[in-house]
Amino acid sequence: MDGRVEAFDNLKKAIFDNYDRMNEDDSFTFGCHPGVPCFNDCCSDVNIFLTPYDIVRLKNRLGMKSWEFLDKHTIMPIEESQHYPIVLLKMDDSDKKQCPFVDAKTGCTVYEDRPWPCRMFPVGKASPKHEEAKPFYFMMHEDVCRGFEEKTPWTIRGWIEDQKAKEWDDAGEKFKEVTLHDFFSENKLTPPQMEMFHMVAYNIDKFREFVFESSFLKRFEVDEATVKAIREDDEALLEFGYNWIRFALFKEPTFQVKEEANA
Repeated sequence: MDGRVEAFDNLKKAIFDNYDRMNEDDSFTFGCHPGVPCFNDCCSDVNIFLTPYDIVRLKNRLGMKSWEFLDKHTIMPIEESQHYPIVLLKMDDSDKKQCPFVDAKTGCTVYEDRPWPCRMFPVGKASPKHEEAKPFYFMMHEDVCRGFEEKTPWTIRGWIEDQKAKEWDDAGEKFKEVTLHDFFSENKLTPPQMEMFHMVAYNIDKFREFVFESSFLKRFEVDEATVKAIREDDEALLEFGYNWIRFALFKEPTFQVKEEANA
């Protein structure tokens, strides 16, 4: 255990307790380009937590299966305090511990498919667990970053649009519905359940094999349109997987067992 999950939890608490809360119409000034003195510095020795959608976009961009991407480019910290598996992007083995997708001259080589934290920086978003509390935005002021010295004006809304973050944001909200589920307030996943969660959420190609190469479709009612969609579309399979987590782990009636499977 290296304390990264605990540090992340402490950061989340600090955000809720101490950071200024912003909405989509609030403004800030910022710029990031090769002319900024710190260009690429923020891509070294940093903890980048990857969502399932981040992994889908990156593994497809690189032409890899999800298990290949996970094995080569990620680490999974295991700490007693965590409720579900967490995946981080693995930095390279150099002294700088740099992101493997950064080029010294041109910057990010996977820019169009870069993860949500990289896409949104310096804007962060916090989602309170309680339904009555609205999500809010905040500024991440890192010591290494000189981008705030740039005078380009933005609103939060304009930044989200410019960074094309809505797809990631929408996909992230679906994942948060799972990770913030009331189940975790009173329960803890067993090691086999952690493995299942990890496969369904992060190892999407392995989950597809589980669905199509086991007795899954013989046991559960799944309409033909859904079968076609999850065979071809990773995003459809992610949503299907979240429903499976709700059924298998949270005991919600999101799947129906076929009558003949009970015979």
